Amino acid sequence: NICISNLKQVDGAVQQWALENSKVGTDTYSLTDTAILKFLRSSMLPECPLGGKYAPAANVAGAPTCSIPGHTL
Repeated sequence: NICISNLKQVDGAVQQWALENSKVGTDTYSLTDTAILKFLRSSMLPECPLGGKYAPAANVAGAPTCSIPGHTL
């Protein structure tokens, strides 16, 4: 559940960044972009409690993912 909560936070940060920067659903992003990270607590990408790695979606319209199977939004 912590990982899913983290993914929701990351997605929320991406969506807030997209809204404030007039991005559209087809625009891409990076999870290392400080403009996105500033919308997260401590301005840092959270960590999966099982050691999974978070990856961006193909574009703003998609959901970020975790490398651990079953850790999805």
